[in-house]
Amino acid sequence: MAIPIKVYSDFVCPYCFLAETPLLKAIEGKDVTIEWIPFELRPYPQKTLKPEDSYIQRSWYESVLPLAQKFGVQMILPDVTPQPHTHYAHEGLLFSKRQGKEKEYAHRVFARFYQEGQDIGQIEVLRNIAEEVGLDGEAFEKSLRLREFSDEREAYLRKAHEEDGITAVPTLYIGDRVLKGLHPQANIERALRGAIRDEKMEFCEGDECE
Repeated sequence: MAIPIKVYSDFVCPYCFLAETPLLKAIEGKDVTIEWIPFELRPYPQKTLKPEDSYIQRSWYESVLPLAQKFGVQMILPDVTPQPHTHYAHEGLLFSKRQGKEKEYAHRVFARFYQEGQDIGQIEVLRNIAEEVGLDGEAFEKSLRLREFSDEREAYLRKAHEEDGITAVPTLYIGDRVLKGLHPQANIERALRGAIRDEKMEFCEGDECE
């Protein structure tokens, strides 16, 4: 039985983009399913940060860039100001999920922002990403403009806050195990091994477990 992995992330969180690399390496050859779950750090109409803000500058040069170099991920600090709200991007994620393209879509949204510096708050940019990963661009844009996935996105956010207690991202649920923040590949593999053991214990009897 596949081990479920839930990834809570926001597309304007650089650590969430970095978390993708050790996660994908850790699951190579493993029977897992990954679900990318919307989480908005600063939901509209809350103000977002500006790249020139001292918090962004300090965290970027003291933390994000050194980690990016360690993980071998090329990143730039986007000059989009203020940073985009991500409700459209997450509704696009839910559209892509219905088409089995959520992994590809999520990666391209991150890359478009943190490697190409484009404004992922714009529907036109998101439509281009959708078409890149093989989605119907017209249907995708229509769903965003009509806010077809707005209620579903809001439901995910409520569950994250009220049931799962998510306060920061990235947060990974690997089976019943929780990893908060950015973790190296070894930590993810350890949690995955534990989840696999848990799964086996549910189906064995007494001293017949191996």
